[in-house]
Amino acid sequence: MTEHKMTLASSNIFEDLGFSPQEAENLRLRSELMQKITTFIETQNLTIEQAAQHLAETNETIAALQNGKIGEFPIDRLISMLNRAGMRVRIDVFPAAA
Repeated sequence: MTEHKMTLASSNIFEDLGFSPQEAENLRLRSELMQKITTFIETQNLTIEQAAQHLAETNETIAALQNGKIGEFPIDRLISMLNRAGMRVRIDVFPAAA
């Protein structure tokens, strides 16, 4: 019988993948913002072309977003896209757990 070992995950998948805590938090934030934009596109039933027009981006940019190309999207750009989608972004800052 094969023995399976279970490892508890942290609250940030990117830390689990070996990124530094700072980079992992940046990636987590970008991932969350990208998911919100993707959900907006899906709930509005927008095509790539319609989403690109609505968000003032190119078709290629929307395709990259939907394909999870996280490296192409700095936080400020994602916030601008969310603003153009009629959403606001609130950031909560608090001490890290010890």
